Amino acid sequence: MKRILFYLFILILTVNAGCGGGGGGGGGDNDEGGGSGGGTLTSPVKGSYVVVAWNDLGMHCMDGKDYSIFSILPPYNNLHAQVIKRADGAEKLVTSGIKVTYEAYADPTSGTINTISSTKTNFWDYVDRLFNVSLSPDYGLNLSDPTVSYPTPGSTPAEMQFNQTHNWWEAEGIPVTPYNDDGTKNYYPMVKVVARDLNGQVLAETYAVLPVSDELDCSSCHSSLSGYNDAKPSSGWVNDPDPEKDWKLNILRLHDEKNPDAIASTSMGSKYQGKNLFDTVDSYYQPILCADCHSSNALQTKGANGAPSLTRAIHKRHSSVKDPDTGKTLDSINDRTACYRCHPGSKTRCLRGAMGGNNIECQDCHGDMSTVADPNRQGWLDMPACQYCHNRTGPKGDFTRYKSVFSSGNTLRTVYSSRFATNRNTPLTGLSLYRFSKGHGGLQCEACHGSTHAIYPSTHYNDNLQSQHLQGYKGTLSNCATCHETPPSTSNKGPHGMHIVGQTWVKEHKKHAKANLSDCADCHGSDYRGTFLSAMWQSRTLSIEDGSKTLSKGHKVSCYDCHNGPKGD
Repeated sequence: MKRILFYLFILILTVNAGCGGGGGGGGGDNDEGGGSGGGTLTSPVKGSYVVVAWNDLGMHCMDGKDYSIFSILPPYNNLHAQVIKRADGAEKLVTSGIKVTYEAYADPTSGTINTISSTKTNFWDYVDRLFNVSLSPDYGLNLSDPTVSYPTPGSTPAEMQFNQTHNWWEAEGIPVTPYNDDGTKNYYPMVKVVARDLNGQVLAETYAVLPVSDELDCSSCHSSLSGYNDAKPSSGWVNDPDPEKDWKLNILRLHDEKNPDAIASTSMGSKYQGKNLFDTVDSYYQPILCADCHSSNALQTKGANGAPSLTRAIHKRHSSVKDPDTGKTLDSINDRTACYRCHPGSKTRCLRGAMGGNNIECQDCHGDMSTVADPNRQGWLDMPACQYCHNRTGPKGDFTRYKSVFSSGNTLRTVYSSRFATNRNTPLTGLSLYRFSKGHGGLQCEACHGSTHAIYPSTHYNDNLQSQHLQGYKGTLSNCATCHETPPSTSNKGPHGMHIVGQTWVKEHKKHAKANLSDCADCHGSDYRGTFLSAMWQSRTLSIEDGSKTLSKGHKVSCYDCHNGPKGD
């Protein structure tokens, strides 16, 4: 859902998107979930073009296999891509004269594949009653442009469209599910994205994840078998034999007890004709779309007068709920276990990127549940930005990486530098969202750094496949040669003001350091002994005046590596 979908962690720990070796270090570097298999690539792809693709949110949720009771979120995934012509001196984004497609791709670790959705969920049986639209099986909703519907990735390539506003190729509303064709679950199904000329000749290809989870699951408290009496309706558990319907029916029964006049008070009687929500489903076979009454920026619904937004209603109501295992209120829990009760999840492990791998929690960016439930907050839109953590310690301080966007309580940090900042007024006035921001060469931030929740390097193997494919190692796309046939010699025109790296810089850096030594301090530190911003992305052996020098991956490049300090020999 372009512009509006779920966004948790945009704070890029591996901040240096510089070309080649500088920056990074310290990202979650273990391969949870995918292991070390799956055909790790060791050399970057070569060609006249390169295509980079990504999912916008790093995770999309869906209600599971059943939509006959109610729906919070439909199957809806967004895929974006940009194509770069690598020709020397003529590097540019390709916006016309090509076709970009996506198709299902077998999981690199298990060999399983996901090529159909309509046989795995009853969504298409109820989509007309929920959303008042008619869809062919395996074609999805498109809330931004209902005239265009994109299919589930299959064996036949499906064409993406170019979005002139955002300067990317897109397929919005892809109805992929987390169920492989063999019945096993896979929260990280993959697609192959291919750029072709108009004659069908392949120009470039890449591999991306379309993350989706059905762990939008309230059953731990609302199932009739949960034993959690705080959630038990006063009229008793429903005890439906279908476990997926059971917890949803219990929620409707509880909602009716707390809000007996919900249909009348929201003037929704024309769609929901029962005496209450439960009766509407039970007697009229009409499923409930929660966002009809509770406004949702995710589904672009205005809601009903007097009803709180969906995000406020859920987070406010559950902030005081006690975790069934620990007895603590969800509002008082300061780690991801509180969020994983409802969001994906203890199995999905949505928070798997550089932040998640470094023990940064959901609350470090979003605040506690009461903060998320603030009535003045715009759900899915009012989000923290990279620069709150990737910041200077003061107006003239060194760069650092804070582990929370808050200086204290719910007060956002003062931003002292825009070097790693998201774009202002993006995508709308007053907003500054990472998933819509762009930088070097017009590339989207997510193209180089990865999706929200899955910032490179990810702890899940599938997320890292693209960067391994394009540049030969996982992590932020940081090798200039990925997009440039011959990387240009520059002292500050790379991403985030980065200089060229590698052998060329060995020769060039001396004159630049003499002229503007203070500029070097931003990344190499005020003592010029190196910082996380000067850490090597990959090991390199460089020729120097009296032989060679090997700098290992993670090494913080310093003036003292080859000289006696910045003014030494």
